[in-house]
Amino acid sequence: MAERVFFSSTSGPRLGGLIDHPEGPARGWGVFSHGFTLGKDCPAASRICKQLAAEGIGMLRFDNLGLGDSEGDWGDGSFSHKVADTAQAARFMNDSGREVRLLVGHSFGGAAVIAAAHEVDSVRAVASVGAPYEPSHVEHNYDALVERILADGEAPFLVGGKALTLRRDFIEDVRVADLREQIRTLHRALLVMHSPTDNTVGIANASEIFRAARHPRSFVSLEGADHLLTGRDQAQRAARIISAWADPYLAER
Repeated sequence: MAERVFFSSTSGPRLGGLIDHPEGPARGWGVFSHGFTLGKDCPAASRICKQLAAEGIGMLRFDNLGLGDSEGDWGDGSFSHKVADTAQAARFMNDSGREVRLLVGHSFGGAAVIAAAHEVDSVRAVASVGAPYEPSHVEHNYDALVERILADGEAPFLVGGKALTLRRDFIEDVRVADLREQIRTLHRALLVMHSPTDNTVGIANASEIFRAARHPRSFVSLEGADHLLTGRDQAQRAARIISAWADPYLAER
């Protein structure tokens, strides 16, 4: 039961998304932010959101600029854009009468939802899955291109056989992003989920996030999971945990 939607990004182009609806009455509503170049239909996004919907939590997952069903150029985006557009997605849901209480983010999106929560008053709970403590951790994906981009302004960046444009603005923006203060002043419940065998974003990132956070904070080890949650039932298990944890924060105040 997925509803296709479009809404304006903070920079202008329309973003495409899917709302996974519960079959019965909704316990609550949330927004999901995907990883670096993954999109709304990647296994982590689609499986987590579908499972949350099965648990009664309706979820909007959307493509960032230039990915999937979204308009615009991916190269015009940045971490700041990702944060702003995640908050924009929550406002879109709120304006449609589906008040967002929960933000969930995977990997780079996990960092984004922590920052975006500050911009949406209705949000009461944030869950990060395999998130980096420093958004600049994403640089390991393109470290061989950094010097060229800083010198020339941009360079093609190959992802899954598709050439994206990586620009100097992205690198400079992500390097100055400071998540520590955003975590410390979150003033929402935070669930940190991470696999101890994550070879893409190490488990030490979860420790740093958890240490910087204030209560109410929770940590769950996703034992046996890989970073992309592609293994059997890994994403669904994460969603079931999020559903149970988020329950007190979904009801009206």
